[in-house]
Amino acid sequence: MEPDDFTSLRLRRCTKKRAQVGNVMVAREDSEASLRGDRGLISHIRSEFGFIRGNFLILILSWIMMDFATEMPGTYYQLFVTRLGGTATTIGLIAFASMIARSMVQFPGGYLADKTGRKRLISTMTFGMAISYVFYALAPNWQTILLGAVVSSLCGIYGPALNAIISDSLPSDRRGTGFSIMHLITSVSTTPAPLLAGWLYTRIGLIPSVRLEYALVIVAFLVAGLLRTRLKETIDEPESIDRSELVMVYPRSIRAGLRVWNVLPSSAFFLFLSGIIGTFANSLFQPVILLWTVDDLGISEVQWSIILTALFVSMIVLSIPLGKLIDKVGKKKPILISYFMFGLVIIVFLQADFYRALIVMPLIGALNILLGASTSALRADLVPREHRGKVAGTTNFFNLVAGAFGQLAGGYMYDNVSHPLPFLCSVLFLIPVFLLTLLFVKEPKKEEINEA
Repeated sequence: MEPDDFTSLRLRRCTKKRAQVGNVMVAREDSEASLRGDRGLISHIRSEFGFIRGNFLILILSWIMMDFATEMPGTYYQLFVTRLGGTATTIGLIAFASMIARSMVQFPGGYLADKTGRKRLISTMTFGMAISYVFYALAPNWQTILLGAVVSSLCGIYGPALNAIISDSLPSDRRGTGFSIMHLITSVSTTPAPLLAGWLYTRIGLIPSVRLEYALVIVAFLVAGLLRTRLKETIDEPESIDRSELVMVYPRSIRAGLRVWNVLPSSAFFLFLSGIIGTFANSLFQPVILLWTVDDLGISEVQWSIILTALFVSMIVLSIPLGKLIDKVGKKKPILISYFMFGLVIIVFLQADFYRALIVMPLIGALNILLGASTSALRADLVPREHRGKVAGTTNFFNLVAGAFGQLAGGYMYDNVSHPLPFLCSVLFLIPVFLLTLLFVKEPKKEEINEA
């Protein structure tokens, strides 16, 4: 080989080697950049959703099971009651008795949540709820469902403890997102429930399918109760109450629940007051919405299951964006928007066909998320940790009483006055709710928010 050829060959080999090294370095840089991107994405996800752990995670997992199970028989619950001899008035009566029973345990529930802690109350009463659904699964008539509803509601004494432990477990700057994720997780689990209920309805009929679904509810609540035994107590020094003291819990809890408003800002009270009226308004059409849909609008039972699925899908898609919106723009504006839009949506629903209902129900889902998450987040901002159980108990008590009378009135109106009247009265009552919130509820500044 000539010297020039040898030199040329060496140059080509060196050039090739440098090119290979360069390619390796570029590939390595691309790999490192990709890794950094993946790490950045993981870091972003952790920063956004890192608060989903501990108690909040346990509650989410239990809600997935419980909500999926209860939404299945809930799809045709009103028709189930009528097939067992009930009427629209009967449906309202069952709801009335259930809500009154639940309201009666809210004061002691709130008192016990702040005094003895949240965990024991939540886990124990979840097992009690499971037992109460045996009445539904075996009910020979609507009166047995009434009995089961009352037993279930008495077990709802853990409601204030549940509300309190959620607020305790969420950081103040993630409360809007956190409460929206609650709706998202429960909606994800319930999305196929109406479709499955509709399929069972077509296969084995209304009564057998609903009984089977209530049996699944019992199993789901038992498993959720076991899971909730792993909750961690959020009260620093929970106290014990002996049997002799239990006699005094009820009057003491009522006094504590009413006096707590003296130490809270007025905005918390007006938020509470507007919520009571809003609950009454919403409850007016609750016992008859399925009857109105099937009997008055001419939408079939299977189409109803599709409409409910559309509602849950909308909640899945919109939960996190709406929660982040609440954390960004504040809590009061979303509450006002929700009340205003609810009135319009109800009016549209009165004239809906199947396709309009497919549009209206997702709007209802979005508004439920917006109103529920923003109200819960604002209440947590306004109320210190040591009073959250009592406030939750008092709020639940009056909301349940308002809801009880609303459902009883709505069922009576539908049977004895006019089928559209419960819906129209609901719109009417939303007007003072909107004005109370607009004029008297003030959102606290960042430095005034209760961080606990």
